[in-house]
Amino acid sequence: MHPAITALLAPRQPVDLPAWRSLWDALHAGALRRGEAVALLASLATSPPDAETAEALLDSLNERRQPARPVPGGCVNVVGTGGGPRTFNVSTAAAFVAAATGLPVVKTGARAYSGGRGAFDLLELLGIPLASGYDELADAVDRHGLAFAGYFVYPAEVALLARAVVPLQLREVGRFVNVLGPVLAAAPATAQLTGVSDLGVLDLLRRLAVRRGGARVWFCTNDAGADELTGFADDVLHPAGGPSVRLADLGLPATTGSLADLRPTPPGTDPVADFHDVLAGRRGPVATHVVCLNAAAMRVVADPGTRWTDALAAAGEAVASGAALDLLNRMRAGRPGRRRAVAAGG
Repeated sequence: MHPAITALLAPRQPVDLPAWRSLWDALHAGALRRGEAVALLASLATSPPDAETAEALLDSLNERRQPARPVPGGCVNVVGTGGGPRTFNVSTAAAFVAAATGLPVVKTGARAYSGGRGAFDLLELLGIPLASGYDELADAVDRHGLAFAGYFVYPAEVALLARAVVPLQLREVGRFVNVLGPVLAAAPATAQLTGVSDLGVLDLLRRLAVRRGGARVWFCTNDAGADELTGFADDVLHPAGGPSVRLADLGLPATTGSLADLRPTPPGTDPVADFHDVLAGRRGPVATHVVCLNAAAMRVVADPGTRWTDALAAAGEAVASGAALDLLNRMRAGRPGRRRAVAAGG
């Protein structure tokens, strides 16, 4: 077995940069056996690596790929680590709402690895294609103010590992793609809101985000274990490299609700129709507020001088006016449209 994998499987044995380099060389050469690939993915999925190992892992991947090409306009990303209680696709809905206010959005994501429906699963049902390169990303942002980045923003080694574990599917052993995805993807964004369901990986993700530099990254957690802001749980914002702050201390009005208000569609129901209801504000006041809250947070992380009340008002207007739903329908039909600016003063 490759020494890097042996070290991962042993307690408290860090994997350094040369070991990761050697592992990727073996993977590209086709010299990594299926059992080794499965063991690697299973280890990363079940036990997050120590900080030094994770830093070396990301360094080894970043040095093998081209850096992200910027998209004009300064885009913001919203993404979650998955896990935790199942909810409807809050971050995807927030991306549409934020874009409908005039905020340029480039969203990364993945398929679900722990059940439920990930962003890519929903987009496939909606018939909205993922961008396959930076030119397509830039074109989608120019046409719609919103683009969804495909797998090309992830290291090529992820795809190679997926092929190496066949007949297993990556979603069965690849949860680390979701957990580390927010710092793994080379998204051309200048700001990022990242939901974290597992507090055990928060410090690691914050450390990796600071080390990577570039985009302004805020993480959010809550005592409900959801990987998005809720408004009704004890939500906390954790800027990478800065002090954490409770959402309740920002002067926002208290809200009521529960995870039951955010549940995904049950089997046998139409998730596409449900997502339309979400963007139209027909799923109920709690669901609408949660989506608007996350869209507002995207605005504030992109421009910290923005007042939360203004950002919330702009998001609410994008839902109430039908702008968010119109954006969805235009993207589903492949029609270009005029980007709509909604003031969010500051």
